[in-house]
Amino acid sequence: MEDLIRLLIANKRIVNNKTNNLELTKEEAHYINKVMRIKTGKEIFVTNGEGSLWKAKKVTKDFIEISRLDKPYLLQKQDTFLLGIAVVIPKNGFEDILKMCTEIGIDFIQPLFSERQINKNLNFSRKLSRWNTIIKESVEQSERLWKPSILNGIDIINWIKERDNQDTISISVTRDDSFDYLNKWLKKQHEVMNKKSGVFWNVIGPEGGWSSTEIEFFIKNKIPLVKLSNNILRTSTATVNASSILNQWRNDLNWRIN
Repeated sequence: MEDLIRLLIANKRIVNNKTNNLELTKEEAHYINKVMRIKTGKEIFVTNGEGSLWKAKKVTKDFIEISRLDKPYLLQKQDTFLLGIAVVIPKNGFEDILKMCTEIGIDFIQPLFSERQINKNLNFSRKLSRWNTIIKESVEQSERLWKPSILNGIDIINWIKERDNQDTISISVTRDDSFDYLNKWLKKQHEVMNKKSGVFWNVIGPEGGWSSTEIEFFIKNKIPLVKLSNNILRTSTATVNASSILNQWRNDLNWRIN
């Protein structure tokens, strides 16, 4: 594939455009003209974050022309097995978590609240806009065709209560020899071969650890507890570890099926 810069543009803007010429937003124009210094007439790639990739050409500083809108340059189906990371928002480093989860291949990111959460004073609506921008930039940088979804923040117990029965959840804990490592536990999930929907979630807890109330809830509701390491991991480290394990498990699963 050609080595062209990528621009993520929402699908509704692309499909609702009456011509192949698409007007750039102020931020997109700045990125194309000032950051990447793309000259008029030069080609770029445009993705909608929903599996489609088109070639486009810069025609003016504010417009690009998308080639063959009805026939994408590349079309990628969404994976059958979707991956999710649910993480209690840490005091620092959450933006790095978003970048790394996007690069690794996570499909859903769920910010969580918990009893022992250190960072509880958040303007969530403002943060969500900023977080979506970070994910967008990471999609462009990593050359993904599917943009991960970041969901509204919710308390861990309420989140579990609202899960679809098709979802599979595991919760990471630390230093407990009675639980399987995440990668070993995943290999035991033989019933996933018959699943046609649902998300495979791993949950990363707060830096202060899960409360006794939360642990009791997990056990009472038969939510599997797993471990990532015998060491104490920072939230960002644990999240990257879990994301990588999930993605490798999915790759192995797809290889066996295909």
